[in-house]
Amino acid sequence: MLFSYKAKLNSGELSEGTIEAVDRFVAARELRAHGQIPISITQGDKITSIDLTVYFNKFFGKVSLSEQILFTKNLSGMLKAGLSLYRALSVLQKQTKNKNMNRVLVELSTEINSGGTLSTGLAKFPRIFSKLFVSMTKAGEESGNLASALTEVGMNLDKSNSLNKKIKGALVYPGVIMSAMVIIGVLMFAFVVPTLASTFKELGVKLPTSTRAIIWIGEFFSNNLALTFIVLIGGVFSFVKLVRASFMSRYVDFVILKLPVIGNITKELNTARTARTMSALLLSGVSISRALEITSDVVQNIYYKKVVAEAIKGIEKGVPLSQSFIDNPKLYPTMMAEMVQVGEETGKLSDMLLQVSLFTKKR
Repeated sequence: MLFSYKAKLNSGELSEGTIEAVDRFVAARELRAHGQIPISITQGDKITSIDLTVYFNKFFGKVSLSEQILFTKNLSGMLKAGLSLYRALSVLQKQTKNKNMNRVLVELSTEINSGGTLSTGLAKFPRIFSKLFVSMTKAGEESGNLASALTEVGMNLDKSNSLNKKIKGALVYPGVIMSAMVIIGVLMFAFVVPTLASTFKELGVKLPTSTRAIIWIGEFFSNNLALTFIVLIGGVFSFVKLVRASFMSRYVDFVILKLPVIGNITKELNTARTARTMSALLLSGVSISRALEITSDVVQNIYYKKVVAEAIKGIEKGVPLSQSFIDNPKLYPTMMAEMVQVGEETGKLSDMLLQVSLFTKKR
């Protein structure tokens, strides 16, 4: 039978062509034997179908973090038990009750059946599986230790989930207080200020400009209460959109780092993410430069991204990784630089980074 294929060369370039084989599995083995990694294999002399899955998954579909953790643990367990990857995915497909996850498993099974790899299938769902997830899976495939790599991914996701819950829990109280203050302020302007205004009018005294302004605002709120709340909600929505705009990221991230409580939480969060991500990737066999590139996507603050970018340039010039953290004591704690330095000297960098992430999580 004649098959059309798309494959990736060792140099990173893509190649297309046709190959004669009994079935897709044989075609995939032939391509790998010639140093090519299959991306898609289609029966016939021309690829006529358009893969819309990639585009659909880029904008739609969502799977919770807990569902991803369950997926990695179950898949890892079945692979360790001796099941083939295709068989394990089929079992998970029958067990899952999440429609989006079921669609993901169907696509992954199709990818494996057509001679592709698990990491290639995961990469088709960028809104579900992070670059960290895909890279660690790919490292496990290349090292022949996929089950262990998936176990490590599951542990990493579990720690990330716990850290996110900690951050959200810390921000709930100030969020509730701020919301209550705004609502109470609006209600006071709407109901209390007009009452005081009528008292002042009866006294006939001349009021300061600031007091007259407050009374005018109170009367406006009282006469247009529904409009006030609509404007308030619209203002909050517009503010959030403005804050999330790319051109505002530098200023917003700077302010966040300077805030009393939130600033410390942000520093701990980004330090823990840097250490945990790099530790997991290095442990999976990913090169330090590639690990730093992925870490740059994981950290959220633009100033932390800048430090990681500088670390990549430094590594390429032969500068120790610890130097980047030493040069930025306001972002990364001294412990981070010292532990990384010890890890570089002893050859146990991934272990030292893991200790940093665990320590930061307990604080």
